[in-house]
Amino acid sequence: MKSLTERQVWMTILAKSSVVNLEQQVKTLEKLPEYTVLRQPEIGLTMVRARAGGTGEAFSLGEMTITRCVIKINEVMGFAYVGGRAKRHAELAAVCDGLLQQEEWFSQVCERVIQPLQIILLEHQQKQQRQTEATKVEFLTMLRGE
Repeated sequence: MKSLTERQVWMTILAKSSVVNLEQQVKTLEKLPEYTVLRQPEIGLTMVRARAGGTGEAFSLGEMTITRCVIKINEVMGFAYVGGRAKRHAELAAVCDGLLQQEEWFSQVCERVIQPLQIILLEHQQKQQRQTEATKVEFLTMLRGE
C-alpha cells in the first residue's frame, strides 16, 4: 500500500484534470481488468469551507456540486470525488485510484496517466498565472500638496 500522501497527490491530480485528458490517458493503458461499480457515480452537494485571509477564522463559503464513485477492482476499492456533475470523470478516477493501489499496475498508471496529467495541469496553471500577470495594474498614489 502506498503512503497516504502519495495517494492524496494522485487523487488530487485525477480530480483536477479534465475528463477529456483523463480519458485520453486511460486509453494508453493495457487492457484494463474487469471491475465492479460498488457505488454508481452520483451527484451531490458539499459545503465549501474557507478561512478569511487564508489563515483567519473558518467560515462557510457556499455549496459545491460534486460527483462520487466507488469501484472494486482485483479486490481493491477505488474511490473518487470530483467537482461538478461528471459521472464518467468520477468513474475513471476511481478506476485509476484502484489500479494505483496495486503493485502490478502502479508504475504503468503513474507513467501513462498521472505524470502526463500532472504536466498538463502545471502548464495550465502557468498559463493562467501569465494571463493574470498581464492584467496586473500598478496604482500610484500621490499626496496632494496643500
